[in-house]
Amino acid sequence: METLSAFLTVFANPELLLLVGLGTFAGVYIGAIPGLSVTMAVSILISFTFSWDVYPAIALMIGIFMGGVYGGSRTAILLNIPGAPSAIATAMDGYPMAQRGEAGEAIGVSTVMSFLGGFIGIAVLALAAPTVSDFALTFQPRDYMLLAVLGILLVGSLSGESLVKGIFSGAFGIIIGMVGMDPLTFTGRFTYDLPLLQSGISFIAVMIGMFGVSEALAQLHHLDAPAIKQKISRIVPSFGTVKKYLPLSLQTSTIGVVIGALPGTGGDIAALMAYDHAKRVTKNPSRRFGDGAVEGLVAPETANNAAVGGAFIPMMTLGIPGDAVTAIMIGALFIHGLNPGPMLMIDQPDMFWFIVGALVVANFFMLLFGLTGIKLFTKIVEMPRAVLIPLIMLLSIVGAYAVNNSITDVYWMLAFGVLGYFMRAYGYPLGPVILGVILSRLLDDNWRRAIISEREDLGRFFHGIVTSPLSLILFLAVVFIFFSQTPLWRKLKARMMPARKEEAE
Repeated sequence: METLSAFLTVFANPELLLLVGLGTFAGVYIGAIPGLSVTMAVSILISFTFSWDVYPAIALMIGIFMGGVYGGSRTAILLNIPGAPSAIATAMDGYPMAQRGEAGEAIGVSTVMSFLGGFIGIAVLALAAPTVSDFALTFQPRDYMLLAVLGILLVGSLSGESLVKGIFSGAFGIIIGMVGMDPLTFTGRFTYDLPLLQSGISFIAVMIGMFGVSEALAQLHHLDAPAIKQKISRIVPSFGTVKKYLPLSLQTSTIGVVIGALPGTGGDIAALMAYDHAKRVTKNPSRRFGDGAVEGLVAPETANNAAVGGAFIPMMTLGIPGDAVTAIMIGALFIHGLNPGPMLMIDQPDMFWFIVGALVVANFFMLLFGLTGIKLFTKIVEMPRAVLIPLIMLLSIVGAYAVNNSITDVYWMLAFGVLGYFMRAYGYPLGPVILGVILSRLLDDNWRRAIISEREDLGRFFHGIVTSPLSLILFLAVVFIFFSQTPLWRKLKARMMPARKEEAE
């Protein structure tokens, strides 16, 4: 009974309901602006809520977290500028849908699927948190390294028509991600003794430049083209549409929960892995992936919102943050005299169930705010390009500057924008660049942790892989995915497919 009471606290208290709603509304619009991250918003919020009671403070933060993860999809769909890294994969098919005049449908589908993914993540948090947490704890550094390698092999999904160009783009992204001071040895890497490069290159500046500025420059070639009229007769997807994509959304939500529960990962990696999964398992997509396939929208949106519930699992059960936002929330709980971890679950289970209840309410508010204002938002895409291009540039500059309040990031953003423009012009995909930047730290850190833990002995390292069931499964998955991208696999597949057709006949 006490558990139910704690769960229903948010539902029964108008003040808490208002705070969750306010937080979710703010999160949706903060998340939509590139550079204004949810992490930054929640960290600023701590100073305001320092003197508050713990329930209102946590309620407001949860609202911003849930709304912010979803909000990144808005600008990704409408302007091809992901509001947050977790919306990068959304832009790949969401923006082509907007270019076809289907922005309303794209936002509607992304909202409903985000709600579904968020709900599944919360359900797993409520029902199986200790089990998932125990599973996440079994991951060794070598497993994280293999996970990063798996992620890098996504380059095949993001490469478009040329795998070679995709590999080049991915390798370029990894090098960008390694620029700066080595966190282990404190020596410069790719810095060339230039102070400008000592602190590395902001990932957000790279992302905004590659997607936003390059898009604005590309649009300059079509200044006289008529504005794209949007079909907004149906925003809420039909029951049949939801039912059609339900199996895929359940699969990608599972990916989101598991990746979200792994400390140091997050919704961005979950969304990219889900996109790759959708591309591999969908035999007859609504359109070709990259040209506006609904499946390419469903997968990342369910996964990144499911990762929210997943990120709370290690935080609530072990006191280990699942991502940057839950790390800040742990700090907030400490400030209010609570100690996140196993003892919190035993001594104060009401806090656990309060957070679950607040997440449920925030998820419903996200659905409400996500499905409203779409007609107004889609007008952005219908603007004349002479107005739209300066708007994209303005948003990009504000977003890049807001990351660290640094004009240097704006310069980086502009430089990568010009570079991205030429890469697009010559057919080099931009997605793998961002993928490389995201995964470079995960790969680098865990490779060195793994090899140091094995006393820098490669034999012991590979022995650990083949003797650990989890490592072996991940290793075999790496081998299979790598093999599936080779010409030999395509030939084998081509030979097998006619044979299967004959068997069916």
